[in-house]
Amino acid sequence: MIHPAQLKFFSSHAPFDRMEEQHLVWMIERMELAYYGKGEVILSPGNGEVRRFFVIKQGLVAGEQKFAETPWLELNAGECFPLGALLASRPVAGIYRAGMDTFCYELPSEDFHSLIAMSGPFRDFCTRRIANLLEQSKQMMLAQYAQSSADLFSSSLSSLVRGKPVSCSPDTSVREALSRMHEARVGAMIAVDPDDHPLGILTLPDVLERIALPGVDVNLPVIDFMSKNLVMLPSHVPAHEAALAMAKQGCRHVLLVDEGRLKGIVSEKDLFALQRVGLREIGESIRHADDVEDLRQAASDIRRLAHNMMAQGMAAEQLTQFISTFNDQLVSKAVGLELGGMEHACWIALGSEGRVEQTLSTDQDNALIFSVPEGMTADGMRKRLLPHARRINEMLAECGYPLCRGNVMASNPAWCLSLAEWRGVFLNWITSGSQPALLHATIFFDFRPISGDFRLADELRQWLARVAADQPRFLHQMAENALINRPPLGVLRDFAVGRGAKLDLKVNGITPFVDAARIFALANGVVSTNTLQRLRQSAHALNVGEAEIGGWADAFLYIQMLRLRHHGEGAQDNLIDPESLNDLDRRILKEAFRQARKVQAKLAQVYQL
Repeated sequence: MIHPAQLKFFSSHAPFDRMEEQHLVWMIERMELAYYGKGEVILSPGNGEVRRFFVIKQGLVAGEQKFAETPWLELNAGECFPLGALLASRPVAGIYRAGMDTFCYELPSEDFHSLIAMSGPFRDFCTRRIANLLEQSKQMMLAQYAQSSADLFSSSLSSLVRGKPVSCSPDTSVREALSRMHEARVGAMIAVDPDDHPLGILTLPDVLERIALPGVDVNLPVIDFMSKNLVMLPSHVPAHEAALAMAKQGCRHVLLVDEGRLKGIVSEKDLFALQRVGLREIGESIRHADDVEDLRQAASDIRRLAHNMMAQGMAAEQLTQFISTFNDQLVSKAVGLELGGMEHACWIALGSEGRVEQTLSTDQDNALIFSVPEGMTADGMRKRLLPHARRINEMLAECGYPLCRGNVMASNPAWCLSLAEWRGVFLNWITSGSQPALLHATIFFDFRPISGDFRLADELRQWLARVAADQPRFLHQMAENALINRPPLGVLRDFAVGRGAKLDLKVNGITPFVDAARIFALANGVVSTNTLQRLRQSAHALNVGEAEIGGWADAFLYIQMLRLRHHGEGAQDNLIDPESLNDLDRRILKEAFRQARKVQAKLAQVYQL
């Protein structure tokens, strides 16, 4: 006889909360309750093929690896194990031990496999655990973004202004007005008096209808051919009022006017098409940028595009690649505006941009590699490049990419080096293994060329791959350092933070994956800088299966998506209050942190730490 309390218990935990009641009852009828005292081993590799499916009723179960000093896995009431071993009909890879007095519901493996066959939700959970949860989270996120997109029309008109309005005096000739419209690549010219009071507007349709077709004299004053029926609104009013005004007046432009003075212009395209700003438009705007103002607008469009892509459900891996790709183009354009072709130098990205993993809130991490032309010295070349590098860093800061607080930028003489100097610096870090050297390695070893002579960066990358793979002592030190940072999984609470405290999604969530992937790549001669590519390309050497790598990737990308959502809401940091997450996201984040611990367990196993 099943007690109602049992049904209530299972119905409050995944995946049982999504199972049909008849399947849930079938499972409970075949389960037995077992007790394990604190410290007692429940499962170990030496026990042979796993014969039972466990669900914790009360207590704590810790997963241990041979070389890891601390548990890589902590399971609480309502959680189940060991799915991977049961599905593969093999022994467990680590030890499962009771962390306190613990009661577990146990189901024979034969019944476990029967349950998988009869229950779709249970099967999805067991075979696609993280992927299944991620799909649920994605659907919730889409609903949230649909609402936020609708809220666009509640924002002020000033938030839609894409730059200073292009204006002229009323006696400006038609020829000059059209020339200035063409140079500024705008679709409207506004005539103003000396006090910036709007007097008339000329749009591209007006040019065709009032000037080109009639064949008027282009030396006449432009005011003679302008529309004087101006639609004007204060800049603080909601955007939907501009949409209503356009609908009522049959116009395509609204002038933003405060105290009678022209402050901006909003077009129909700004209200509607800009919500779907496209890849081609952003690429074109970057390629045709003439100054920092053009680049600043392009950077704003990149962030808007990323927000829209999130709203459409684009996956984190593809989204961060889009962001990094456009940021690459923007940085390359900034370098080109300042330095031209950079024949003897290469601008390189470091950190998240070097890994093609940029989110919406990121500062600058960059450097310069140069060759020394005949007749010059490295110091002479450096003195020539540094003033340009400083202006490029300042230009990027104006575009919304803050200067690095640690001064890891090309404008720092320490990071503007010849190819030979970079080799010397890297070799010193590898052979010394000091804490500063290990810290620098986590930043600089993820370098990637952005602009200039890519051969310099490629040569340095190939050299580093050869040298690092032959330095087991250095890799061991990097592994020791990486394992200091543990994902914050708690014992009595989901996360090891106090009430009101916040989790750092970058330090505690992303970094364990990034650090482990970097070490695996260096050890195995992998030249990729992207974290997931490093993990996938190192999998064979690590003897890690495709399914396990997939779990690591899903977890990493989920944390990345949480960061993107956080930044999309205007945050400039990576700190979130776990209490602010819904139940589903808390469950997935907890599972993602567990996957991070599994990656660290593999790192500890490889380097016997």
